[in-house]
Order: sequence, then structure tokens, then C-alpha cells
Amino acid sequence: MDWAQYWRAPGRDLEAMHAHFEEHVYHRHSHETYSFGVTELGAQSFTCRGAARVSAAGMVMAFNPDEPHDGRATTDLGFTYKIVHIGTALVTGVLSDVTDRPTGLPLFTAPVLDDEVLADALRRLHRALSAGTLLAQDEALTATVHAMVRRGADQPVAPQQARSVPAGVRRARDLLHSAYATDISATDLAEVAGCSRFALHRAFTTTYGMPPSDYQRQLRLRAARKHLTAGKPPAETATEVGFADQSHLTRWFRRYYGLTPGAYAAAHLVGSHRAV
Repeated sequence: MDWAQYWRAPGRDLEAMHAHFEEHVYHRHSHETYSFGVTELGAQSFTCRGAARVSAAGMVMAFNPDEPHDGRATTDLGFTYKIVHIGTALVTGVLSDVTDRPTGLPLFTAPVLDDEVLADALRRLHRALSAGTLLAQDEALTATVHAMVRRGADQPVAPQQARSVPAGVRRARDLLHSAYATDISATDLAEVAGCSRFALHRAFTTTYGMPPSDYQRQLRLRAARKHLTAGKPPAETATEVGFADQSHLTRWFRRYYGLTPGAYAAAHLVGSHRAV
């Protein structure tokens, strides 16, 4: 049976989940945050950076911000894992007193790490986030970020504006960001990009790791998370961010994040929520 417990820190870009999935399949997506997970039981299969990966018991997963990936159970027995999502500003703050490392945010080049030290650090952070004091949480966060960077990061992330993105693709992306809740057609994107629909689809998918339709849906879901955090009901949220109705929002929210919009909203109020 699938289940998930979620915790979200009020006022900070810091979230945690403990879950077991046998049937759930994550749609290809990314997070605005760093996402660090440790597999406790079973194994999870996913694709990331153009290759198939497997995280078995005791292994650590490290996803950079905006790094597309999916996920599913490797076997019928499913997998149990803990994952924390840490905002880039929090990572910058933790590393601000380190003077002997390259400037910029860290880049994790291996999505799966077989490192018991990192696994233990993540377990301690997860325990502190779900049941510890604010001081214990801050100390565990600092220790975990330092351990992850010291043992798993190879180089800083290049600023987004410095990455080589074709001008037409950037214009299409900007249109999606400015009008994510509206019904944009492939022709609309191609016109603003100055190329054919096929050429844009191929270039956009190559650049951002997902087609424009998935990218737009992800923008809508990220906006939905903010609305839910602010206390807006799921039905109202669905309409405002561009979904047809609440059931449509719920279906996609769960495929991307492993829990329902109601469970996500409740996590802010009571600390954690079990969603079956």
C-alpha cells in the first residue's frame, strides 16, 4: 500500500517527506530546490541526466535545482525513502562562511551516491525536521549541507543566464512563465520563437529536459503549491493556476509530488499528513 508523510517549514524553503510507494509512478518533473533522498527499503528506478539509475537501500539521491527526473518502484515490493527539499538560499546561507570552495551553488554530478555518511546525515536531518526543535533543525541542516557538498559536489552551478540557451527557446520559455495559466498553443510558442513547431519542440526538450506542455504544467503546479501554502482552497487554486478543475489539479499534483493538494496544505498546519 502506498503512503506518504509530509512536513513543511513555515516561512522557510524547507520540506521533507517520508513515503512508501509500490504503485505510484512519478511523472517527469524537477524541483526549484535541491532534493536529497535516502532509500530505506527496496529500490527506486528513475531516469536523470539521460541515463537509467537505481537507488537501493542505503543509497543517497542528489538532485540539483531544476534537474528533470522521474521515479518508480524497481520491483513489486516497492520502496521506502526519506527526502528533503532545501531552497538554494538556505544552501547559500549555510555555505557563506566557507572560504576555500568555488563560488556559486554546488553541482551534484552523480544522481546516486553510495555513501553511508551522507545517508546518516540525511536521516538525522529528517528526524530533526519532523520532531526536533528549531535549533536542532538548523544544526542538522548545516551539518547535512556541508557533508553533501564536501562528499558529493564537484563544481559550482553555472548561473542560469550564463547557460547556452538559444534565443528562440528562451523567448518561448519566457512566454510560458508570463502566461502559464492561459491556454497557449504550439503555434503561439513557435511564433514567438521564430521557428517551426517541430524545431521548437525538439530544441526546448533538449534544453530543459521536458517538452513545453510538461514545462507549463510544472509551472502551474509550482504556482499551486504557493497558493496552497497561502491558505487558498484546492478548488480555487486549480482555477487560478490554469487547471480545468480540482480533480485535474489533484491528479497531476499527486503524479508530480506523491501526495494530494489537501495533504500538502495540511502539512503546513499540523506538521505531517498521511496520504493513502
